[in-house]
Amino acid sequence: MKKIRKQTYTMDMYLNKVHDLDIRNDSDVQRQFVWSNEQINELVKTVLSDDYIPPIILGEEDNSQLWIVDGGQRTAALNKFRYYNHKITSAIEDSIIPYKTKARDKNGEVLSDTDGNIVWENATFDIKNKTYDKLPVELRKKFDEYQMETIIHEHCDMHRISQLIKRYNNHTAMNTNQKAFTYIDRFAREIREILDTRFFLDCSDYKEKEKVKGVGERVVIETIMCTYHLADWKRRTKEICSYLNQHSSKAEFDKLAENLHRLECIVTADIKDIFNAKESFLFLTLFDRFTRLGVSDVKFAAFLGEFKTRLRKKKMAGQCFDEIDKDKGTKDKAVILSKLSLLEALMMEFLGFDRHEKPSFSDEEIFIHCTNGWDRARKSAG
Repeated sequence: MKKIRKQTYTMDMYLNKVHDLDIRNDSDVQRQFVWSNEQINELVKTVLSDDYIPPIILGEEDNSQLWIVDGGQRTAALNKFRYYNHKITSAIEDSIIPYKTKARDKNGEVLSDTDGNIVWENATFDIKNKTYDKLPVELRKKFDEYQMETIIHEHCDMHRISQLIKRYNNHTAMNTNQKAFTYIDRFAREIREILDTRFFLDCSDYKEKEKVKGVGERVVIETIMCTYHLADWKRRTKEICSYLNQHSSKAEFDKLAENLHRLECIVTADIKDIFNAKESFLFLTLFDRFTRLGVSDVKFAAFLGEFKTRLRKKKMAGQCFDEIDKDKGTKDKAVILSKLSLLEALMMEFLGFDRHEKPSFSDEEIFIHCTNGWDRARKSAG
């Protein structure tokens, strides 16, 4: 009968067992170490903050030899930090770790209260660019005494251990978009609500695989950044999420939701493919600018139809839309500014406006856009 038991070790005990090969991390089918410095940073911070790490899964042969089934990457990362002089990199976020230390007088003697009890005081330590040996003694103790939970499958042979490795690693890791989304927790609910609108269900051209992989979330995030914070544009989705988590507002997401509801009424089957994974954020930003012109929304749909069939290839200042990012990354700030400038010029010409004529803003809109950089971005664009 297959049995499973739980065993808790201190970190020091667990890693010593790995060093002594009582617990082995080199089964025949175990993959090589692939974690990035960023992943090691977060794991070490989790330990020093006394947060939760899921149990390590082990397989035990009848001779008591233990093999790591799930948790090999975590084990190797912790081992690198504890015994191989691995340095926490400067890229780590929230690197200040609080801890308790014994209060001491100017001579270094430990202070006691009137009852003879040791006096403890609060302290903090920045682990950025630090190795284990550079930690205060209190944090080294905290690391070594961290409780490592393990789940042990008994009566295993190597075939059974290989089966268990396959079972526990049969999952899909978070991709770049999905990981980035964890950095915008303040507005995650608003983003989810926006993704449930009819625009994303019926009026856009996102493949089902793209939706599962977080493309919709990325489009919303890039649209908010491009519409309201273009002057501070970030190329990487994670950086955009971190920025918006600090600088965005619910009003910005509410305005996007309102714009999407308006687009639902005008986007037809022949133009909805313009709102795709690559370029949606540009056209959603353009529509936000269009809404300030006081023109019927059907004119925007008409512009999109002309853009798709004719204007996409029209050259202005020697370039057409499709040529702008030919030699550069599509998410470079200069490319985005150039594309928006061209799109706005094409739209204003199509609508019969002077492109440089500024639409009228309400006091509230002036406050929202000027404080978030839209006006500066517009000037930079052209």
